Amino acid sequence: MKRRDFLTLSGVAALCILTGCGGGKSNGSNSMGMGGMMGGGGSSTIPTGGIKTSSLPIPELLTPTDRGGVKHYDLTLQKAQHDFFNGIKTDTFGINSTYLGPTLLMKNGDSVSVNYTNNLGELVTMHGHGMHLPPSMDGTAHQPINDGETWSATYTVNQKACTNWYHPHTMDKTAEHVYKGLAGLIMIEDAESIALELPKRYGEDDIPLVLQDRFFNNGQLNYNPSMMQVMRGYVGDIFMANGAIDATLDVEAKEIRFRILNGSNSSIYELGFEDGRSFKQIATDNAFLEAPVSLSRLTLSPAERAEIVVDLSDAMGKTIAFKDFRHNKTFFTIDVNKTATITTSLPSTLTTLEKLNPSDAVRTRNFVLDGSMGNFQINSKSMDINRIDERVPLGDIEVWEVRNNMMVDHNFHIHATHFFLIERDGSSANVTANEKGYKDVIYIPANGSVKVIVQMKDYADNSVPYMYHCHFLEHEDAGMMGQFLVTN
Repeated sequence: MKRRDFLTLSGVAALCILTGCGGGKSNGSNSMGMGGMMGGGGSSTIPTGGIKTSSLPIPELLTPTDRGGVKHYDLTLQKAQHDFFNGIKTDTFGINSTYLGPTLLMKNGDSVSVNYTNNLGELVTMHGHGMHLPPSMDGTAHQPINDGETWSATYTVNQKACTNWYHPHTMDKTAEHVYKGLAGLIMIEDAESIALELPKRYGEDDIPLVLQDRFFNNGQLNYNPSMMQVMRGYVGDIFMANGAIDATLDVEAKEIRFRILNGSNSSIYELGFEDGRSFKQIATDNAFLEAPVSLSRLTLSPAERAEIVVDLSDAMGKTIAFKDFRHNKTFFTIDVNKTATITTSLPSTLTTLEKLNPSDAVRTRNFVLDGSMGNFQINSKSMDINRIDERVPLGDIEVWEVRNNMMVDHNFHIHATHFFLIERDGSSANVTANEKGYKDVIYIPANGSVKVIVQMKDYADNSVPYMYHCHFLEHEDAGMMGQFLVTN
């Protein structure tokens, strides 16, 4: 849906903003309610050959090429066909592959160049989500890559160990481009993470997970959101991990680490294991937590990341589904069928995080997520690429208060930096233990609010902006995004 079409929403659709139809938790049904009645994705149709059975794919760990001390990661964005189903070739976009892209492993202090060659036949941009880098290297709509051209994000890695990702940030088309398959992980290591006794064998006991949901029509991706589905978010009924449906992961009976990305367009996942076993969250978006946090469910909104460690040493011979309990869907099944060759013991302390003091904040900025007659807005303004909404002085400590004034869920992503959540719904007591880490995306349920403390460091540019926006991609494309300059 083009934004100009979205702005012509019917009175019924506009009413959804006020009444919240479709907002809040799913009841587990695949029905899309009024959205299905107004067009767009309804329920998927599976080809007669059925779903392709597979082991859980592990994205390639891309080896960079060293050129003059700079590590080059060469990525080609291309049209492709992917095997989701038997006997059907699904038209997709891929990065060095037929769907999704390779994992980039970097170390703090590395000089890198991520080189994107666009062979899609249309304009695209590519954003290093969670990366701390100059605005000219951020890969927003201000750094377009025309068809047939190569654009390079060149910078020195300057952040703690974490799991980030790269994805399109094309004006008005981010949602469609991600839906077709453009996304991949960036793993950052540092001296501290290397020294910790954690599972570290990529693809064996250190497993990357890109979790998504999609609609398919006779084996083809169906990206055609109705007006109502733009509002509530385009939530598919086929759930998959790393581009595979109902896959199986064979693992050793030991501690297993999962690096999880909610790579969906607009779904909120409540993740856990079907047998109810607990696990430890060890990292948020941008760094380790100071200590592991024991959970049985993990909630992630779109673009949020988490690292968890689950102890499967007692599970030899068992099969355990990894599920989203919010929609009652299985992402993949774990088959514990190997004897451990290397064991680990999760440390009780992981890191020490530098924390900002709210009493040192020099100002509070207020952001209201709202809408009027179907137009998504922040502070009553829809995205305008020619308008600068905020100017943030380099080095100033600030509190940003973000309020969701709608009866549908949102989240909030700030480019360039990480932040700490200091209040949820007016109280620091509502901040859970696994939220007390470096974040760049924060979930804000319907009518909720958050306060975060933030400081822009290292990079200032008086002409090239960064972005802040809701990372429900349909909301972002429909106007819920703004721009800020970091000024000297």
